[in-house]
Amino acid sequence: MTAFDNFDPFYAREVKERNLAGLRRHGAFELVEGDLTDPRDVKHVFDVAVGVDLVVHLAALAGVRPSIADPAAFWKVNVSGSLNLFQACYARGIKRMVFASSSSVYGEGSQRPFSEQEACDHPLSPYAASKRAGELMAFNHHHLHGAWVTCLRFFTVYGPRQRPDLAIHKFTRLIDAERPVPIYGDGTSSRDYTWIDDIIDGVCAAIDQQTRADQPGFRVYNLGGSQPTRLRELVDRIADALGKPAIIDWRPEQPGDMAHTLADIRRAGAELGYAPQVSVEIGIPRFVKWWRLVQQG
Repeated sequence: MTAFDNFDPFYAREVKERNLAGLRRHGAFELVEGDLTDPRDVKHVFDVAVGVDLVVHLAALAGVRPSIADPAAFWKVNVSGSLNLFQACYARGIKRMVFASSSSVYGEGSQRPFSEQEACDHPLSPYAASKRAGELMAFNHHHLHGAWVTCLRFFTVYGPRQRPDLAIHKFTRLIDAERPVPIYGDGTSSRDYTWIDDIIDGVCAAIDQQTRADQPGFRVYNLGGSQPTRLRELVDRIADALGKPAIIDWRPEQPGDMAHTLADIRRAGAELGYAPQVSVEIGIPRFVKWWRLVQQG
């Protein structure tokens, strides 16, 4: 297996290097450092990775608020960068691809639980627009070149090694340090939080489906926990797991945020055998346990 990463400085490289430590010990793993937005780097990784027959495209700039602050950067990475990868796959004759999309593509007017049959034509942030554009390019790649392409819409993934800026990681850090936790709005917004192992199961199932398929296809699946959790409830669960009170810093609602997300996972269940196993009630204490182990060094 060959991985391709540019070690974007959004958070510290040393954190990413720790995450890679176990993989580096495996002889079958190779890391190629490069930038998705540079066609020369993309070509290089395929020159190095001989015999590739399937690409799992997980690279992106993520986040609603950062995308509002710098939409051009998000478009460059998530759209132009994805195009570079699609074109490289076409040039090398690689016909199978799994593309990581996002629940953010569901925007204004989407009905809960979110179904893959929604039009998804009213995104609420540049990030959402860029991921939807990636899906449209994926379909075009399938249509023009006969490729198998599966788009997976991830719903608020959390678990060990989660990015430090994301809510559960951030809230855990702040509550543990007895610092104020910023909550935007009145705390009633909700998310479909999904444990990382369940997401990995869905990705692996999509890969297995492609290797079994004998006809090119384009598919879209929701991967979520299918369990809504309100923001204030989430904070309270983290505080309970830590055994410390949460100090709330109430703030106004932010533009670009969706009020609620909830995945309809019936298609993924029927076609991929996807069945999330870890509820928030189980996952939050697991995450806090991991957090404490990291703090202990």
